[in-house]
Amino acid sequence: MSEGRGQWGSRLSFVLAAAGSAVGLGNMWKFPYITGMNGGGAFVLIYLVCILLVGLPIMIGEVLLGRMSQSSVVGTFPKLAGGPTPWAGVGWLGVATGVVILSYYSVVAGWSLHYVYLALTGGLDLGDAEAFGALFGETYSDPTVNLTYHTLFMLITAVIVVGGIQRGVERASRILMPLLLIMMTALLAYATTLDGFGDALDFVFGFHVESITGEAVLEALGHSFFTLSLGMGAMLTYGSYLSKRDDVIAVSVATTAVDTLVALMACLVLFPITFSAGMEASSGPGLVFINMPLAFDGLPGGHAWSVLFFVLLFFAALSSAISLLEVAAAFLIDERGWSRPKAVGLAAGLVFALGIPSALSGDATTMFGATDWIGERNWFDSFDYLASNWMLPLGGLGIAGFAAWRLGDRARRLSFAAGSAIGGIQGVYLAWLQLLRYVVPVAIVVVMLHALGLLEAVFG
Repeated sequence: MSEGRGQWGSRLSFVLAAAGSAVGLGNMWKFPYITGMNGGGAFVLIYLVCILLVGLPIMIGEVLLGRMSQSSVVGTFPKLAGGPTPWAGVGWLGVATGVVILSYYSVVAGWSLHYVYLALTGGLDLGDAEAFGALFGETYSDPTVNLTYHTLFMLITAVIVVGGIQRGVERASRILMPLLLIMMTALLAYATTLDGFGDALDFVFGFHVESITGEAVLEALGHSFFTLSLGMGAMLTYGSYLSKRDDVIAVSVATTAVDTLVALMACLVLFPITFSAGMEASSGPGLVFINMPLAFDGLPGGHAWSVLFFVLLFFAALSSAISLLEVAAAFLIDERGWSRPKAVGLAAGLVFALGIPSALSGDATTMFGATDWIGERNWFDSFDYLASNWMLPLGGLGIAGFAAWRLGDRARRLSFAAGSAIGGIQGVYLAWLQLLRYVVPVAIVVVMLHALGLLEAVFG
């Protein structure tokens, strides 16, 4: 480990931080609505299988590489390869991916912060779906709102990351994640009192096999990869702050379990409220910013619960943003020898500047709102398309490929077993390695082809 480099105070700290990275808007926003659009329970079961066979093996591999190298995502590959290597491109891709994603993710996170303000000031007391739809449209298209909250969100994120691993990231994670789980539990307890809770249980856990299509399987496979913050170096960077004695398997399983639990809890919060308000579960992306405020507006105590919900959404977004900024900051600290304040300042400034076009994308009168960047998409959608369909899958392939094929077997086996009660079991190691070598690459390629529309002829 480089002199003065940070380290987690405990395994729990890593799990809380890594779970915070994984638990983001994907859990609170995307997973519930894709579950709703794909029929519920059977989709959830397929998703859990995909997490086990694809998400968890990559998670273990990425954390393993970080713990072995004790270095940034860029420095990891040359260090473990024993010198300069083309694999270093995977690390550079990870830094670029984190910067690109955070630039537009910060804008979406700003919406959650804006809705906290609206909920507190009575701005969500609108009464009908059309008004809530118009409000979200105005939020998306208002440059002043988007720039203001983009700026505020990035400032909050930078202040936390500049504090370092133990005094910044770890301290924030130890506050944010327990609060997030407490708020989720409170909302879930509230949801159990609603008339729609029984229908929600059946919807989320009932095995409705008739709803399963090829499209649903591919959606579950894709989300199992993206939900865990894999492929961008975040888990590798967090893993690099682990002690050599820490159990990679245990912390990876715990992180994956927390992420999956929050995703399921989100469904059991959103769907009872949705059903009790007489709305459809398959509402799509508007489920959080349109349907949920409308549903809360018509329920007893809805104002207070609405505030709590959007604070929860903001916390989930913030915990993920912290890990994304840390990837770029760790690179500048480890590879360029910069001080943490200087590294965080430059990284946050770059992300902020790159996010300005995304903040302006909702205004069709600006060049960034024009739908001619990538395939008739505006700047915001183009960056999302680029990161989700190209950068993340390629990063995941690179990390899995290096861990499974380039890393020496003896070093990989010893590191896999280090500090673990089950890591030394031959069958466990071989099962993980075969999944990483053969199942994971095929799954990622299938996800890419599907996202690019090249499998429509088969699964259309």
